[in-house]
Amino acid sequence: MSRFLAVRSAVLCLAIALFSSVASAQVKVGVINVQKALADTDELKKSQADLAKKYEPRQAEMDKIQKDLESLDAQLNSGKLTAQQTTDLQAQGTRKQRDQQRMADDMQADVEKDRQDILNKMSAKMQDVINKLAEAKGLDMIVEASQTLYTKPTLDLTADATAAYNKANPAK
Repeated sequence: MSRFLAVRSAVLCLAIALFSSVASAQVKVGVINVQKALADTDELKKSQADLAKKYEPRQAEMDKIQKDLESLDAQLNSGKLTAQQTTDLQAQGTRKQRDQQRMADDMQADVEKDRQDILNKMSAKMQDVINKLAEAKGLDMIVEASQTLYTKPTLDLTADATAAYNKANPAK
């Protein structure tokens, strides 16, 4: 038991010594909300507009199917159909719903893939910007804002990171 206490005391003394030497050094820290910094970039805004334009025809096609479904529903609810016509319209509606769901699923997967590709490329660029920003400001460390419990507003470099990103990577 006394050996355990001796080891514990030695570890505690070592930890205090290390902490006091680190505490006496002036560590300059910055904080960046990387997600917000990326979201505010001109490149991401343009990419989002480009994605919307790219998928506009597919969305229009899905909207047309939705209108067709509404028309089929109105016909079915009119009460003027024979049993055979009702069965045929219901089958047609089921096919259209299935087609619309497949189109929506496919488009969602394609949009998500495109977004991930864009964000992966932009994240690498943002990391370069953050490194240069840290060097320019003489910082020892930059931490992600979402990982901090408290920070002074003066340490927040999110807007600086966005501005530096926009300067280094102008939207085409």
